[in-house]
Amino acid sequence: MKKTPEQQNLLEQLKQVADGLGQTLAPFCEVVLHDLLEPEHAILAIHNNLSGRAVGAPATELGLARAADPDFAQVIANYPNTFADGRLAKSTSIGIKDSQGQYVAALCMNVDLTVFRSLNSLLTQFGAVNTAAGVSETLEPAGADAIRARIDQFAARLATTPRALRADERKALMRELKESGLSDVRRAMEIVAAYLNVSRATVYNDAR
Repeated sequence: MKKTPEQQNLLEQLKQVADGLGQTLAPFCEVVLHDLLEPEHAILAIHNNLSGRAVGAPATELGLARAADPDFAQVIANYPNTFADGRLAKSTSIGIKDSQGQYVAALCMNVDLTVFRSLNSLLTQFGAVNTAAGVSETLEPAGADAIRARIDQFAARLATTPRALRADERKALMRELKESGLSDVRRAMEIVAAYLNVSRATVYNDAR
């Protein structure tokens, strides 16, 4: 099918978008650019090839449906998919129209879920604790939770977050902690510094 200059330009620009996404999302996400004006040889570019397809391969059923219907959904995100070898995937397909409303291309991203599910299983196993042992212990000093709770309350009154407190607000916070006796908790300054994401020197200076 003969393409208009606009359609050709769209496809050329989308090749660059596909390349950038492919480099950013490597190696777990396949990025495919489809030319919907030539569905029999739709694939113009494929990055991080996870599906075994090649440039010049035909469009999928979804691509054919979109090419035939200008009212087809332009964005279909995070739908379940399966690679040819049975691996589960999560896919997103974005249709690109020209100024006349005709679908010219589809930019598709297919994420291999196998690695992430395996990693999730490993993390779940690693993070499991033996609650049946009947042992409970904390490595934090007593009162750490109380300090954090007081900081949260202080920040909430100012409609902000602990890490967004300004210098004058931190000074007011330190006065409040001192008046409540929480600044006397063991390692209080270290706890405050970590929670506010500032140095201990800054906390000591705010407490003067």
